[in-house]
Amino acid sequence: MGKQVVQLNRVIIRFAGDSGDGMQLAGDQFTSRTASFGNDLATLPDFPAEIRAPAGTIPGVSAFQLHFADHDITTAGDTPNVLVAMNPAALKANLKDIPRGADIIVNTDEFTSRNLTKVGYEANPLEDGSLESYAVHPIPLTSMTVEALKGINISKKEAERAKNMFALGLLSWLYHRPTEGTLTFLKQKFAKKPDILAANITAFEAGWSYGETTEDFSVQYEIQPAPMATGRYRNMSGNLALAYGLIAASQRADIPLFLGSYPITPASDILHELSKHKRFGVMTFQAEDEIAGIGAALGASYGGMLGITTTSGPGVALKSETIGLAVSLELPLVIVDVQRGGPSTGLPTKTEQADLLQAMFGRNGEAPVPIVAPRSPGDCFNAAMEAVRIAITYRTPVFLLSDGYVANGSEPWRIPDVDSLPDLRVPFATEHNHTNADGSTEFWPYLRDPETLARPWAVPGTKGLEHRIGGIEKADGIGNISYDADNHDRMVRLRQAKVDGITVPDLEVEDPTGDARVLLLGWGSTFGPINAACQISRRAGASVAQAHLRHLNPFPANTAEVLRRYDKVVIPEMNLGQLALLIRGKYLVDAIAYNQVRGLPFRAEELAGVIKDVVASV
Repeated sequence: MGKQVVQLNRVIIRFAGDSGDGMQLAGDQFTSRTASFGNDLATLPDFPAEIRAPAGTIPGVSAFQLHFADHDITTAGDTPNVLVAMNPAALKANLKDIPRGADIIVNTDEFTSRNLTKVGYEANPLEDGSLESYAVHPIPLTSMTVEALKGINISKKEAERAKNMFALGLLSWLYHRPTEGTLTFLKQKFAKKPDILAANITAFEAGWSYGETTEDFSVQYEIQPAPMATGRYRNMSGNLALAYGLIAASQRADIPLFLGSYPITPASDILHELSKHKRFGVMTFQAEDEIAGIGAALGASYGGMLGITTTSGPGVALKSETIGLAVSLELPLVIVDVQRGGPSTGLPTKTEQADLLQAMFGRNGEAPVPIVAPRSPGDCFNAAMEAVRIAITYRTPVFLLSDGYVANGSEPWRIPDVDSLPDLRVPFATEHNHTNADGSTEFWPYLRDPETLARPWAVPGTKGLEHRIGGIEKADGIGNISYDADNHDRMVRLRQAKVDGITVPDLEVEDPTGDARVLLLGWGSTFGPINAACQISRRAGASVAQAHLRHLNPFPANTAEVLRRYDKVVIPEMNLGQLALLIRGKYLVDAIAYNQVRGLPFRAEELAGVIKDVVASV
């Protein structure tokens, strides 16, 4: 007789262990099966900053959090219902986030005196009563895995490494996850290593069987699929969606894509992914440094390709002079900045959104650059398409500001119909565009489109369109070098007017009752926590509105009108108030900045508390 099945509407699970324990792999596979089952989901991978921190230490803990539900969700969750702790370090590093009554599955084999001492435990927390308020499930995961793999021709160390599959099998049983996809993945991953393949499959099945036979788990849990719009879905991470968006934009523009990049966390996955797609006309160049990467990308744009460069905050600083050159040349270029904690090297594997002012102003001279920011992993696809649209339509470099939370997180993404994607084709210059007084014609490289103020895009080698190029100021229209004071003033203002005149959609407001007096305004990856906080507040009876900026330069044309509707505007940011500074300066709105720089996303309950206090004050 099977065990009782209990229906839940949502669950938050966190896998945690050493970097070598395979927690990211286990979490990713559990996520893939959850996506295929049809639940809505959001993930938060949390990597250690060190490449290989000492085993069993808190700095070396790697975690993966998954929130899945039978309804729409927007965050990876505040507090896990289940913690899988592979060693004492994982338990100690994560226990502060675990609510009383939550399930804690512990690998007891690792709770040795040496490992306990290493993280500062004076007594074994599994025996001293300190975990009495939790539902602790002590399981010797390592030794049970080794025992299950006795008949397979692998070393003891290799057998121990399969313990993540034992844990995955147990969790898959506990939450009714499909198994076929995991088995298919393992067969593909270890196709050339039959003994390792057999070990991982056996460990996974042993974990499943343990769940069925042990008395420690008296019930199974089931979370029904979430209602979603009709379509074909896949689990999508932010960096992958961004790469696909760039490829799609290149195809819709009918322009080959060139990526000039230097590897940097957390942006490197975009380079890795784009390098796989040569059949779509994608060319990737791993440069020797950040400056070479963007220099090559700008050169590709000059040559008629779609120039892209990817980086994080420290790399943006090195690229700033070439970004200024792109502003002066008025050529399309997309700069993808996957933000991380700073300054300097900072927190390479942790999230932050503190590069906004750098993107806005971080160049010498008046060098305006449009800025686009995705709000979720799947939205990175749309943001990439939009950044390319602006870049090639207006002949300008464009910043795309993602961040570590969006880049590494994942969610269900509906695959769009290709025909529904915007047509991004723009004409290259092919003939003379200026008639002289004597009736002769010539090509003027800075003669502008009256609507977009974009200059012609002339591919080098086009007969009759030879023109001067370089970073020194050009004469309006004709493009010759000019030191004339009035001309420089005119060119600076024209470049600014071009950016100011970019057509972007109006700012949309979610205000269900229509009588809210408090507005939460955000940008980038704060969308999920802000949205979840507003839902919590509304269920508690508060009236609150939410608006989220995709375009940060220029701001949507109706931004001032939206801000004037509300008595209080709260701006939560993972920085010290950069958007708040811009809003105050441009619109003279006394916005309330609510900030954190912890390397982690906001918690929805935390923001709901802020909303409660502000609503009570109006």
